[in-house]
Amino acid sequence: MLGRHANGIFWMFRYLERAENTARLLSAGFQLALTSGMQAADDEWRSVLVTTGQDELFREHNQSYSGLAVPEFMLRSRDNPGSILCMLESARTNARAVRTALTREVWEATNETWLTLKEMLARPITERSLGEILTVIRRQAALVRGAMEGTMLRNEIYNFARLGTFLERADNTARTLDVKYYVLLPSISMVGSQLDNKQWEAVLRSLSGIRAFRWLNAGRMDARSIAQFLILDRRFPRSLRFCIDKIESNLAYLAEEHGGEGTSHELVRDAAARLRRSDVDAIIDTGLHEFITEAITLSSHIADAISSDYRFVD
Repeated sequence: MLGRHANGIFWMFRYLERAENTARLLSAGFQLALTSGMQAADDEWRSVLVTTGQDELFREHNQSYSGLAVPEFMLRSRDNPGSILCMLESARTNARAVRTALTREVWEATNETWLTLKEMLARPITERSLGEILTVIRRQAALVRGAMEGTMLRNEIYNFARLGTFLERADNTARTLDVKYYVLLPSISMVGSQLDNKQWEAVLRSLSGIRAFRWLNAGRMDARSIAQFLILDRRFPRSLRFCIDKIESNLAYLAEEHGGEGTSHELVRDAAARLRRSDVDAIIDTGLHEFITEAITLSSHIADAISSDYRFVD
């Protein structure tokens, strides 16, 4: 497979996953903003921007976090190259470049996603339209993913698509978890308070994990249990452990097909082994922020190594 095709598949699915993750963050932020006071709502919107790395750029173009300024910026602003509209356009552009590597169903689902959201986001966001827009983004992303799972051969194309998906997902989970400690809470004295529990619930909602977590924890809502769930639970499809296990598996298929391993395989194997022997109490005792920062840095290194090992070309 040509490096530029591998690159196109990899980034097509990273952009789709990133758009869906951003929609989930906005949805959770919108729900909290509706039920909070003005200052708390502004803090919630800011946390969404910080999680996605868009806060600094937002403040260059906006004076306030109030109202619908944040979702407008993150969904459709021309001043924001990281907007969902731009990400979906990038996903479609990459899909078009590798059209012959995709099934008709995957291409049509991707193209439909772009056309549908382009039309919906042609007008300014309103409070009434925001919920529907975010639902459509999540539904369309699921449609593309379903088309891939149901029609693609389990070959290197499929594996590069999965690598893009799970690397992006792991990075998003890590960033969302990290922001909890350093943005959402006003001070360390709030840990364990009603506000703290409310924000933890928002984290779970932004990762679509609230119901699964409650099934496993009988309604308990505490920092240790949630950290265990989001970092180490191999059953939850957005946990770091689950994502790294899938990345390791897909890289193993590529190694078999290409007849050898590279730096990326070693990095992922070490990361998977570390997570399998990790204990949530030890992670918290030594520093959750430090652990998550290392995970985010490692995710970037793995992506770079995959690009180098498989000769990605833009």
